[in-house]
Amino acid sequence: MATVTIIGAGMMGSALAFPARENQHEVRLVGTPLDREIIDTCRKTDRHPKFTRDFPAGVKYYQIEEMEEAICGADMVIGGVSSFGVDWFGDFVLPKIPVEIPVLSVTKGLIDTEDGQLLTYPEVWKRRLAERGINRSINAIGGPCTSYELVAHDQTTVAFCGEDMTVLEQLKSIMATDYYHISPTTDVTGIESAVALKNGYALGIALTIGVNQARFGIDSELHFNSQAAVFGQSVREMHRLLDLQGGATLENITVGYGDLYVTVYGGRTRLVGILLGRGLNIDEAKAELNGVTLESLVVAERVARAVLVRIGRGELDARDFPLLLHINDILQKKTPVAIPWDHFA
Repeated sequence: MATVTIIGAGMMGSALAFPARENQHEVRLVGTPLDREIIDTCRKTDRHPKFTRDFPAGVKYYQIEEMEEAICGADMVIGGVSSFGVDWFGDFVLPKIPVEIPVLSVTKGLIDTEDGQLLTYPEVWKRRLAERGINRSINAIGGPCTSYELVAHDQTTVAFCGEDMTVLEQLKSIMATDYYHISPTTDVTGIESAVALKNGYALGIALTIGVNQARFGIDSELHFNSQAAVFGQSVREMHRLLDLQGGATLENITVGYGDLYVTVYGGRTRLVGILLGRGLNIDEAKAELNGVTLESLVVAERVARAVLVRIGRGELDARDFPLLLHINDILQKKTPVAIPWDHFA
C-alpha cells in the first residue's frame, strides 16, 4: 500500500482520490488556503461539495496548516491546484516536498515569455526551484478527463508525462484502475502543450453554439456543421502550434484533440463560449458565470500573446492563426463575435 497526498481540494485533485483510495492506498487530501470550507465539509460528510458521490471510505482530510504532516511518509504528491495557484504551489508547496517524493501535477496551462516562448508549468517550476538550489523532476497528467466523470468511473484515458520512465511506471501502478487508463511518456513539453493549447480553441468552437442560439433561439436544435468547421480549424492551428513546441507527434496530437473534444462538451469553457456567441462581451459573460473558474481564458491570452510576438518578428504568419487571433480580439478588445469563415479556406 502506498501513501498518496493530494494538495489542492479542487474538483480534479479531489477526483483523483477515488482511483487512489479504491486501489487500497492511504489518501490524504489537503486543502489550499482557499479550500478551508471544502475540507470542513469533507470532514463532516465524506463528500466534496461539488460531487454527488461520497469519497471512498478512509480518505483523510487536512487543512493547509497540516500540510507538512500530510506530506510526511508520502510515496507521491499530487498537485491539485488550478492555474491561478501555480505561483503559490511553486513557491510555497514544492520546496517543502522532499526531492525523493515524486510530484504529479494536474494543472494545465502554459506561461509565455517576453520573447514569445511558451513554457509548461513543470518547466517553470523546475527553473524556479533551481534558483533556490533545488533540483527535482515534476510529472504531470494530460488528456481528456473531467473530474465529475472520473468520480462516476466513466472510462478515461490519460497520459502521465515526466523525465523518468521508471518513476512514471511507479505512479501508474499506484493510480491505474479498470476505468482510469494511463499511458506514460517522457515528452513533457508535447503533452503539456497539447492539453493547454486546446483551451482557447474549445472556446472558439463553443462560440458557434451561442451564435446559433442567438439566431434560432436558445432552445433550438444544435447545428453541428458550424461546430465541426471550427473544430477542423482548431485542429489545424493546434497542429501548427504543437509543431512550434516540438511536440507534433501522433500521440500528443491524439491527447490534445481528445482534450479539445471533452472541453467543448463537458467543460466550463463551453459556457463562456456560448455566452460570447450569444452577443455578451467578456465582462458580461464573466458576470453571468460568477464563481466559475475560467482558466482557459488565461491560457488563450498567453498563447495569443506569444504568437503575436513571433508574428511581429516575422517568424509566424498571422494568416495561419485566424481563429486564435479572433478569439484574442474577443477577449482583449471586446470585439463582437464574427467567426472568420473565409480565412479558414
